[in-house]
Order: sequence, then C-alpha cells, then structure tokens
Amino acid sequence: MVKLTGVISQLEPVKIVVAGDLMLDAYVIGKAKRISPEAPVPVVSVSHESQLPGGAGNVILNLRSLGAEIAAVGRVGSDNAGEDILSMLSKEGVDLRGVLQQRGYQTSVKKRVIADNQQMVRVDHEVIEPLPEHLEQSIIESLPHIFEGAKALAISDYGKGFLSNELLRALISFANDMQIPIIADPKGTDFTKYYGVTILKPNLSEAYAASGLEKNASIDDVASTLLEKSSVDILMITRSEEGISLFFADGRQEHFPVSVREVKDVTGAGDTVLSILSHALGNSLSPIEASQLANVAAGIAIEKLGCARVTISLLAMRLLEVSHTNKIFDEDHLFALKAALEGKKFVVASVSNNPEFSVTDILALFELSKVENRSLLVYVRDNTPDANFLKVLSSLREIDFIILKHESLKHLCEEIQPDEVYRLESGVVHQIDDVSILNPICV
Repeated sequence: MVKLTGVISQLEPVKIVVAGDLMLDAYVIGKAKRISPEAPVPVVSVSHESQLPGGAGNVILNLRSLGAEIAAVGRVGSDNAGEDILSMLSKEGVDLRGVLQQRGYQTSVKKRVIADNQQMVRVDHEVIEPLPEHLEQSIIESLPHIFEGAKALAISDYGKGFLSNELLRALISFANDMQIPIIADPKGTDFTKYYGVTILKPNLSEAYAASGLEKNASIDDVASTLLEKSSVDILMITRSEEGISLFFADGRQEHFPVSVREVKDVTGAGDTVLSILSHALGNSLSPIEASQLANVAAGIAIEKLGCARVTISLLAMRLLEVSHTNKIFDEDHLFALKAALEGKKFVVASVSNNPEFSVTDILALFELSKVENRSLLVYVRDNTPDANFLKVLSSLREIDFIILKHESLKHLCEEIQPDEVYRLESGVVHQIDDVSILNPICV
C-alpha cells in the first residue's frame, strides 16, 4: 500500500521566529582573464555586483521562499549595510519589530569576489560586539508580541555577539512554554547554552571542536559526547556533500546520504537545512521526515553558486526523483502544489478507479501528457481510491501530480487555475471547456 501523500504536500504557510546574527552578503562577479603585473593574483573584470541578507537573513529568505511568515529577532548597525538589510527584509514582508538598529555598531558585511563560477577571495568587514544589556532586555520584553502565533523557533548563531546567553535562555524558555519546536545552528564550543532546544545542528567541524575529542575519533563518539554535554534530545550533524546524520539521546541513529549532481558551492547550505527543518517541524512533520526534506534541500543548495534560495517548486521536482508518492496531494494540502506549479502550464484530467479503468485509459493519459512544456495533473474523483490504483498512477512518469478527492472538480479548478480540464471515461477523453458550468457537487 502506498503512502497517501508525500511530505512536500504537508507544507503550509506557518509563522516562524528567526533569531540570530544578521549580516550583508555582497557579491562581486566577473571573469579572470589575466594575472596582475603587480602581484601573482588574477585580475577580475567585474560584470555585475549584488547583495543579499546573509547569516540569519539567509535563513529568513529561504523560509520566505517556502511561504513561511517570518518574525525576525536580530540587530543591524545605523549604517548603509544595516539600512540595506532592513529594506530588503521589509520588501520580503518580514516582521522587523524584533530587529534592533544599534547606533555605533558596524553591520557585518561579507564580500565575495567570484570569477568564472569560482570564489576567488572573501573580504569581511565586521567587529564582534556583545549586545548591550539594555537592548537585550528590550528584546526579551517584546517576545510575547514577536512569538504570537509562531509554530517554530529557528536560532541562527554566527557568534557575532547578538545571541547572549541571557537572550538565548529567554528565547528557548519562551518557545518551550509555547510548546513549539526549536532548531539551533550553534557557534563556539559551549553547547550547554542551547539547553532545551529540540534539534541542535552543528556541522562536522563544529561538532568535533565542541566535543573536545581528537580528529580521529569516530562520529558516534563525538555525537555521544555532545548529547551528554548539551542535554538535547536530537543532534543533527551536517556533513556537506556526505549528507546528514541524526543522533537521538536514546541511542538511535539515522543517516541521510545526499544526492548531488555537482557540488558548486557549500556556502549557505547550513542555513538551508535550518530553514527547511524549522518549516517542516512547524508543520508538524516528524524529525525524520523533516531531516529527509532538509537533506534534499541541502543537495539542491550546494549545486548552486552562493547562498541559494530553495523553493517548494525545486523541492517538489527533486522529491519526485526520490519517491513517486511525493506527487500525491490531498484536498487539505494544496498550498505546496500551487507553489510547485507557479509559472508553469498544466492541465487537469479527472479519473476514477472504477472497474472500467483500463490500459486504454492509461494510453489516453499518455496522449494528454505529450504536449511539451506543460504538466499533467490527475484528479482522482473517488472518495476512497484503491491504494493499488494510486500506486499504478504514481508510477507513471507521464503524470506529474495526483490530487485526491477535493470538494469538487469545479472548486479545485477555481483554486489552481489549470490551462485545460478533461474528464476521462472508458478510454475517451472529454474536454471541459467551461468549468464554471459544472454542478458544484459534480466530480
């Protein structure tokens, strides 16, 4: 029996609080055609420059690409870089009530020079400065408003001084009181300050450094040491192109090898994992399901240059390569489907798994799928479709997505706006030219 829906179908817009170090990622992009006569370094001929919010800002951008509502907690300086970050996040619709603009503080800027898809050098402008106590208290006092309606807390710690021990305790305590999941991307070697989080996710080098063990120690020993030190239930160690390893306090382990076509840049992959985990757990997916989803997203991210934004559409396409059940959506989970279809041409074919469904019907679906550059969605109009029938449909590569019984075909089409609509009966395809004339209860 197939699983009725894949994990991607369960993603809906939820509110996530993202707390951490905000910085500006700047990119200088061009080509290197010669070596400088002044020093043995390449001369980069600049074609264009760009900038994006980095650090916790990159987590926010990834979450916004998934449709999440964001309340940010962080700080920037009263400088041009700080203003740029606030402007870009504001345009993304982020709630900035928890973001401080601190006078005299220099906003962190990381400038990357990239030539011919290769990062040549990174120049950092930053001063690590602790958060003043009076600003710390002002944020803590505003937490009830910031967390209102939140479904998860993502902590993105880059060690720039904003996330003080006191602020971390307040954030974690507040989220625990609300009984929402907390995912922390840690920094430094003292992981005890993250006590109370749901998932702690260092990368491999951070994990070894925090454990205090030698580099030749096994990852199992490292995980065991960190679980004991931090008293968290779940430890996730991200291992770049080797994937993700999940360790539980009860001794269980799960390992997810990443499937990557080409590793171009691991920059921001950890932020991608943090954002997907937060969104998935905020949607009540299990830690295993959330980790699987995050692993797929990380694979997509490291195939791209710079900090990539992984969308639901990209996730949906990649997940179809992993399991055909990921193409099945039910009537309660259409947000992810609509996001996956954004900007695409697609048609809907209404079918039933009645005894008359035959090879002729399958061939008719094949014909509908032959038009290039459009997707085929099959709407199963039965209240309780047979699992084997769904298994057959989901195995057909010509079918892009399957939608289980919705309120009505008319209502479904009003929601997703297909380019064409068809009804399949006994191997015969009937085009429905005007969906609006369908009886609302007609399937």
